[in-house]
Amino acid sequence: MGIIIAILLFSFIIIFHELGHFLLAKANGIRVDEFSLGLGPTLIGKQIGGTFFCIKLLPFGGACMMGEDDENDTSEGSFNSKSVWARISVIAAGPLFNLILAWIFCVVLIGMTGYRPTEIAGVQEGYSAEEQGLQAGDKIVEINGRNVHIWDQISLYILSHPDETEYEVVYEREGEEYTAVLKPRQLEGDTSPQLGILSSNLEKPGVLGTLQYGFYRLQYWMQYTLDSLRMLITGQVGIRDMSGPVGIVDVVDDVYRTAAPAGTMAVVLSLMNFGTLISANLGVVNLLPIPALDGGRLVFLIVEAVRRKRIPPEKEGMVHFAGFAVLMVLMVVVMYNDIMKLF
Repeated sequence: MGIIIAILLFSFIIIFHELGHFLLAKANGIRVDEFSLGLGPTLIGKQIGGTFFCIKLLPFGGACMMGEDDENDTSEGSFNSKSVWARISVIAAGPLFNLILAWIFCVVLIGMTGYRPTEIAGVQEGYSAEEQGLQAGDKIVEINGRNVHIWDQISLYILSHPDETEYEVVYEREGEEYTAVLKPRQLEGDTSPQLGILSSNLEKPGVLGTLQYGFYRLQYWMQYTLDSLRMLITGQVGIRDMSGPVGIVDVVDDVYRTAAPAGTMAVVLSLMNFGTLISANLGVVNLLPIPALDGGRLVFLIVEAVRRKRIPPEKEGMVHFAGFAVLMVLMVVVMYNDIMKLF
């Protein structure tokens, strides 16, 4: 069951990404030759309005083929015949649609379950928070210079900065702002160092509040992705901690099995929460200046816009090919690690 659900969830997220490219291409009068879900040989397909819509054999990935790699095609309606700003909008639309989808998921989840505000519910004895005078009802607005709007953002910062010896916290009390420096402390019975602050219960905002906190929740997932990449680059986590398609299927299956006893709605909300992570992750990673990804293409287009002259296509192609080769090697390594984890 986990495999089927993972394929459906991942396929929906990929389709939404490619839909962004497709809609902006059409809006800019660019011809779309093929819109596909999956990779490899075509299983089924149909020509509709000049575009071949199809499903391919391998159920991961997708494509919106606009002829952008054919540098010699400058005919009317081709990708390369359009202005640089039109091409930038088309390439950026995919990742941005992923972020829009993640925000929609966040809005639904907050509307259904609520969010945890940054208001402190209580202060534990023997920890730094008590010594620094924090009290129940204080609202944390910043931690080590990072603004926070929901409790998850506080937890994320502490989790992703495990080597910090102190945390400068800005909090509000009766309309005034104060600053406290909290130091993690591990008392008897603790599994890890604690600051001694307790989170509030879930709250449900109104309609406008749900939209607003949906953005804060999206911000949390985007920061989660960036913090994870930073920890990978700095060596705080390794490649073995990364997951590819096989790992995603395994996680989805665990999410389904854990939520299933609580009913259908619990399963839907749990999978939507995981889908938020995947969609936000794809959106952020695809906007990074990595060759072969949308962000890498955007770098060349932005340089072209500044120089008002295109970088030689053969040089750009070599950079993207090298980036693609590195990504394929990384994917193989990650997939191998995922398979090893199953045994």
